[in-house]
Amino acid sequence: MTPEKLVRNFARCVDWEQRYLYLIELGENLPSLDVAKRTKEYELQGCQSQVWLQQVLVHDGGVFRLFAHSDAAIVKGLIALTIIAYDGRTPVQIVEFDIKGWFEELELHQHITPTRSQGLSAIVAQIINTAKQAI
Repeated sequence: MTPEKLVRNFARCVDWEQRYLYLIELGENLPSLDVAKRTKEYELQGCQSQVWLQQVLVHDGGVFRLFAHSDAAIVKGLIALTIIAYDGRTPVQIVEFDIKGWFEELELHQHITPTRSQGLSAIVAQIINTAKQAI
């Protein structure tokens, strides 16, 4: 799924209750991070829920593949959003993608708790920092 298609899908939801259900569905369909990788090495700090994130730079094409897991349904959905935004992109594309503008288009920060917003920011910061290091 592309970021543009996700915006269209979000717009089809009649209210935020439906959007939350869609977000949870996205999280349920998220390819899970292997249990063996759910270690301190991949655990993200700054999230209230447990979140693990693995970023793999694939040398064929120079794109990042992202794998993640969380123990919380909404957080898994938020992770799915970031994976839709960043997975399969080059480090330069990741750094240049206007994630804040995209989240505004989804009206995300107005409808998630400050704690979840902080966790989402931590996930995005980790992905962008790793991409910058690869440039």
